[in-house]
Amino acid sequence: MIPTRWSLARRLLLAAGVLVLVVLPLAGAGLAYTFRESVTASFDERLDSMMRVLLAAVERDPLGGGLSVAPALGDPRFDRVFSGWYWQVGDGEGLTHVSRSLWDQRLPLQEAAAGVVRRDITGPRGESLRLIERRVRLAGYPRPLRVGLAVSRQELDAEVARFEWLLWLSLLALGVLLLGGLAVQIRWGLAPLRRLHVDLRAVETGRAERLGTRLPAELAELAGAMNEVLARDRRLIERGRAAAGNLAHALKTPISVLRTLADRHPEPQRQRVRDELARLDEAVRHHLARASAAGGASLAGPVPIAEVLAPVVDGLSRLAERRGIELDAELAPSLRVRVDAQDLQEMVGNLLENALHWARERVTLRVVVVDGEACLDVEDDGPGMTPEQREAALARGARLDERRSGSGLGLAIVEDLMALYDGRLTLETAPLGGLAARIRLPLGAAA
Repeated sequence: MIPTRWSLARRLLLAAGVLVLVVLPLAGAGLAYTFRESVTASFDERLDSMMRVLLAAVERDPLGGGLSVAPALGDPRFDRVFSGWYWQVGDGEGLTHVSRSLWDQRLPLQEAAAGVVRRDITGPRGESLRLIERRVRLAGYPRPLRVGLAVSRQELDAEVARFEWLLWLSLLALGVLLLGGLAVQIRWGLAPLRRLHVDLRAVETGRAERLGTRLPAELAELAGAMNEVLARDRRLIERGRAAAGNLAHALKTPISVLRTLADRHPEPQRQRVRDELARLDEAVRHHLARASAAGGASLAGPVPIAEVLAPVVDGLSRLAERRGIELDAELAPSLRVRVDAQDLQEMVGNLLENALHWARERVTLRVVVVDGEACLDVEDDGPGMTPEQREAALARGARLDERRSGSGLGLAIVEDLMALYDGRLTLETAPLGGLAARIRLPLGAAA
């Protein structure tokens, strides 16, 4: 059974190989059979000619009334013992004349056979012979005669074997040439598909925005349709992000107005309204962040981490300086990841803001490569989180108000972005004593 993931080229080459392996042996067998029959027929014609010479040499002895055969038939091999050339004449009543080459042996003639008979027999010393025999009547002789002439098949078989050897050698060479030609034809025929595959990889890795359309008509239409889909997806992504940004701006003012109105209520009601507005504000920010991040990197190319995170680190460094906190950032200058720049800033920015919120004196950001993954580690020297709190913070489906205050929304956004990029977010105890948030992103993987 052919594996389902075999390439088209391998499938076509396998089909061509099976066809060659089936057709060429059948053609070879047919040609060998035709040649064997043709050579045998030609050999039998020679025997017919020699038989006519032999029949001309058989005559009735006018004196004794017996049979006599002329001593010479034009070929000295009939006189050499066991030469492979034999003749025999008999009347079935014990009178038999044989060639000297037969010596004391006899040919197995069929006395009851009528007409001309041609067949293969085994002669003296187990030699394979081609025999022609016929039943004749000699004028003046009372009984019918059985005349046989046999010649060794060695020459015939050698000629057939030589032809078959050359035939199979030629068919083998032809098969190799056919397979080679078919392989070249398949490679040339599938070249447009390989170009399309290369273009797809270029689009996937962000090195190109469109597929090339200089292809055969069938594939050019396909590439054009895919380009339209890619363009439509880009427009939808940009429209979605723009809509998310517009919605965020549209909700800011009503929420601010509601906070102002909440201050006019008595203290118990005021705090309750403020709490609900805070939950509403966090929920809106959370889902707007998800909407702005969704689908942003499926066609993006690799971005340099150090260059993308530089504005975030600069801005938060000034915030850390005002709070008296040391922010130490170590970024790999040549490291690139296939993550949308805005999403990368969102992830690291949320983790740094959370760390600065809880840190006492120091926050560190490290970006390194470990086991083919980009590792972004944010550590602080704050109070940290207990194992139960870390597990609850990363639990899927946890309510935002059940997460730890000051870290819930940021971690939620980072978790959602990790799901988009096939990455991982883990929370551990930092060597500094606080919380260590570690991001793992695969290098070069498609989002």
